[in-house]
Amino acid sequence: MKRIIAQARKELTQVFRDKLTVALALILPLILLALLGTALSLSVKGVAVVVQDFDRTPLSRQYLDLLNASLTFRVVASDRSPVEIMASEEARVVIVIPENFERDFLRGQTAEVQWLIDAVDANTANSMRGQAAALTNAFAAQFAEGNQQQVAIKADTRMWYNPGASSRKFIGPGAFAVVLALFPPLLAALALSREGEQKTILQVYVSSISAHEFLLGKVAAFFIIAVAEWGLALLVATPLFDFKLAGDPTPLLVGTALYLFCSVCFGVMVGVSIPNQAAAIQAVAAVQFLLSFLLSGFIFPVSNIPWGIRWISAFVPARYFIEISRDAFVRGGGWPAVWHAPLMLALIGAVFFFRAWRKMRHMQIAG
Repeated sequence: MKRIIAQARKELTQVFRDKLTVALALILPLILLALLGTALSLSVKGVAVVVQDFDRTPLSRQYLDLLNASLTFRVVASDRSPVEIMASEEARVVIVIPENFERDFLRGQTAEVQWLIDAVDANTANSMRGQAAALTNAFAAQFAEGNQQQVAIKADTRMWYNPGASSRKFIGPGAFAVVLALFPPLLAALALSREGEQKTILQVYVSSISAHEFLLGKVAAFFIIAVAEWGLALLVATPLFDFKLAGDPTPLLVGTALYLFCSVCFGVMVGVSIPNQAAAIQAVAAVQFLLSFLLSGFIFPVSNIPWGIRWISAFVPARYFIEISRDAFVRGGGWPAVWHAPLMLALIGAVFFFRAWRKMRHMQIAG
């Protein structure tokens, strides 16, 4: 134990002597977290809309007022044709209100309104189509008389867990996990690959310290730094994403410890295997960050990933920490909902450490 503590103390001393490393460890994660939290949004708001009203009646103007009152759409003026407006991206939506719109509606006939939606971004287009249908139905319901337009079944919808449908509550835990998936393993990988690149690792090979003591000392040092990163990131994320504990906090605390251990062990494994700092950085960025960003459920559900590569997400630690974080800050299901996630993190972290130990042990024996 004394050797492990001495190794951890030595590593922490080296890290905090280098101001650039300290900035990389404590400042850059906060910057990336803020960027992910503000740049990414799943809410569709303020979409530019051009309305061409050929009816020009009080009813068509009321329909236009309803659009102006919506948070989703923002009406802008234009004299160009719909084709020119869409091609130049002047607006994402063109609404055409035909002649006799009010007359047909008051006669009880079908009063049509044409919505031309830019569907280059399919997800945003589907969201705008749903908003268009909801606004039009709400507009028609204002003028319903008696039982003429009542339906036999009425759906009474209630939004659970996230009543305001805020995308930040979905993006926040994911951004939190992705940031912690990048910087702790990056620092650990750089420290170990630097020793291999500069050949100072030879001092370890000829010393009496064992492979597991050396690696545990490294893991302990960078785990402490990772905990500091987690604490600072939580301080920034709480007001940024409106984090509030929704239930039992113990799954979050246990899951955080296992996730940070898993991330650090991945960096240690990369650093032991790749004695080149540039290559180690590429390995961490390409594997840990990229997979965490794309295959963890950060932006879209894991079930939406094509089945041919979906199995890879089972080995991505960020996937399980995102489940734990979203449950802790949004859903509040506690241990019954996320008991499997800490187990998977512990298993993956153990595999990473074992592979690093085997590589280190083999090199010590060979030396």
